[in-house]
Amino acid sequence: MARSISHAHVQNIMLQISNNIIIADNEIEISAIRAQGAGGQNVNKVSSAIHLRFDIGASSLPDIYKERLLKLNDQRITTEGIIIIKAQQHRSQAKNREEALRRLREIVDSVAHLPRKRKPTKPTRSSQQKRLDSKTRLGQIKVMRGKIAD
Repeated sequence: MARSISHAHVQNIMLQISNNIIIADNEIEISAIRAQGAGGQNVNKVSSAIHLRFDIGASSLPDIYKERLLKLNDQRITTEGIIIIKAQQHRSQAKNREEALRRLREIVDSVAHLPRKRKPTKPTRSSQQKRLDSKTRLGQIKVMRGKIAD
């Protein structure tokens, strides 16, 4: 994976997703950048924001995870299949790094669990009868609201 970083160095991190799935440190590209917005001198001088890039296609994730990740409708995943996360909530670079890694773990973890298949069920006979009885009763109430004929 090509690494191009302007004003920061890359830190090595292993990311444990589950018992048998670990994202290696060379698959996650982390660079420190200057945070946006107000913050005074700290923002102007210190590169405390973290820019994380993770290439889904080039990763060691199982193919089923890759497919599900690429199908996700998430604005953080580019059309090239790269997850880009920018963390700048905290003043310290270490906390922002933890936050970015936590968000990456959340994204990958979201595709790890398949939703259960829905088993179609039929309403019980008694529930159907209750529904029909209430319809009849409400219909009779509405008929009683009408004008009285002599």
